[in-house]
Amino acid sequence: MKKSVRDIDVNGKRVLVRVDFNVPLAGTRVADDTRIQAALPTINYLRKKGARVILISHLGRPKGPDDSLRMDPVAARLSELLGADVLKLDECVGAEVEAALAGLSEGGVALLENSRFHPEEKQNDPDFAAALARLADIFVNDAFGTAHRAHASTAGVASHLPAVAGFLVENELKQLSRLTKNPRHPFVTVLGGIKVSDKIGVIDHFLDFADGILVGGAMCFGFLKAQGISVGASMVEEEAVPVAAEALAKAKNTKCRIMLPVDVVVADSFSEEANIRVVPVDGIPDDWMGLDIGPRTASSFVDEIEAAKSVFWNGPMGAFEMQQFEMGTRAVAEAVASSKALTVSGGGDTIAALNSFHLADRLDHVSTGGGAAMEFLEGKELPGIAALLDA
Repeated sequence: MKKSVRDIDVNGKRVLVRVDFNVPLAGTRVADDTRIQAALPTINYLRKKGARVILISHLGRPKGPDDSLRMDPVAARLSELLGADVLKLDECVGAEVEAALAGLSEGGVALLENSRFHPEEKQNDPDFAAALARLADIFVNDAFGTAHRAHASTAGVASHLPAVAGFLVENELKQLSRLTKNPRHPFVTVLGGIKVSDKIGVIDHFLDFADGILVGGAMCFGFLKAQGISVGASMVEEEAVPVAAEALAKAKNTKCRIMLPVDVVVADSFSEEANIRVVPVDGIPDDWMGLDIGPRTASSFVDEIEAAKSVFWNGPMGAFEMQQFEMGTRAVAEAVASSKALTVSGGGDTIAALNSFHLADRLDHVSTGGGAAMEFLEGKELPGIAALLDA
């Protein structure tokens, strides 16, 4: 385990906190403040301890300075949530920043400009990391969603300062570890979405200790094609078909079952006006595409989830954004939400599905980091976590 912010003396100290404020914007306002809200426990703890709180985050994918991706709307929303003014700076490093922060009072909060305005951020440039470190006495990583990136503000700066986890990161590690360290069995993993390549690491790792892996979404067609089944015009990640075949072969030598759909909802076009029908997986017409798991598959997946004592879900079962293709995802979501098992989910599309069905608050844990959660569950070392002090 890693040390957390509660394990270090922050009283009166300058504390640089890496947060994940990569939020959607609607013009000059924040459209969804979920990620800002998630950082409040750490920010408020530091304020109460008299720390001088300096926040840094990226926003979007700028190629350089971009007025549409400045942090001003985030600062405005954070000020409202804290009930206190947040000092918004127009840069994140340099003499002017250092001078402005010198006047920050105990309990005060400053927000630096978008870290990705500097290409040195993603390059983990040592000079840029050192410039960030000059702003503070302590570094706190509370951005689990970027912990799998070896960037200057996630890993580089930690080589210059005492570095600990914020409460969000601490909780992510605790909850996800419950799945990797002696999980309760039966342990069922539900995987969907588009790409097999995004999930194959988790599949390969979980084959060693999970009891069942339920595969839906577009990624199931790579597995079906690997079995020689024609999938019509369904979306297939062709380069992942051999990888899927390897996973199916490995599963035969483990106690873990890979369960694939037995029926699918197919359509003659990707639209809400499409003609649809339910067919067995070996009966997909050549010019039709699969856009959801079928009712028989959904029923068997629900049975597996209901019998499980640990459940991890990542990825929708179909194009749930369109009502006629939401059945599979809704069935899985409701089963996971109603389960008495340990239930954990992650990934942006999965969270969007849970929110659309108003079920997110019924799971034990909804991870804030899609890619980071998947890499953690694969058993990979996350640079932003590895850089923190051991407990």
